[in-house]
Amino acid sequence: YEFGEVLPESYRAFSKAFPAALARAAERLPAMLIDSLREQWARAQDTDREMAVLERRLGSLFRHNPDCQKVADIPGVGLLTATATVAAIGDVRTFKSGREFAAWLGLVPRQSGTGGRVRQMGLSKRGDTYLRTLLMHGARSVIIQGKRSAWVDGLLKRRPFNVAVAAVANKLARTIWAVLARPEKYQASPPATA
Repeated sequence: YEFGEVLPESYRAFSKAFPAALARAAERLPAMLIDSLREQWARAQDTDREMAVLERRLGSLFRHNPDCQKVADIPGVGLLTATATVAAIGDVRTFKSGREFAAWLGLVPRQSGTGGRVRQMGLSKRGDTYLRTLLMHGARSVIIQGKRSAWVDGLLKRRPFNVAVAAVANKLARTIWAVLARPEKYQASPPATA
């Protein structure tokens, strides 16, 4: 900015505009700085190529694994979440229920109690951080972009947004377990009519 080069914020537009901006700035900036910026840009492009290779590998795994395809039919679950879930679970019979799977991921409230009185607190966050994060992002996507059910709309009226996201993530985890534990594919329940 100090040298009159304003670049776009989105990565795609930035990557198109950066080489020309660097060439224009090369006349005004020290050669050492320009060389450093070129090296950093080359590392960023290498990282992009490595990410593309990994995404192709995941895509191939996804296409050849029927469990990944079954899980990906669930709204809020994409390529990364499906492959990560199937890899993390291994044998679905490890968990007795979807509730146990959600607890393993840390998508249940912590509990503290004494004298017969139990208080529920925030998420326990005791499980697989990466998978829990993917499910939270998927839940956020379902709430913001997806066709919400009456349950989600009612939840948003009663609870703060992030609490609703955690509840939907818990439901996603339970649904994933149910889809993997049963032979049939995921079928969205029809919307309730009044």
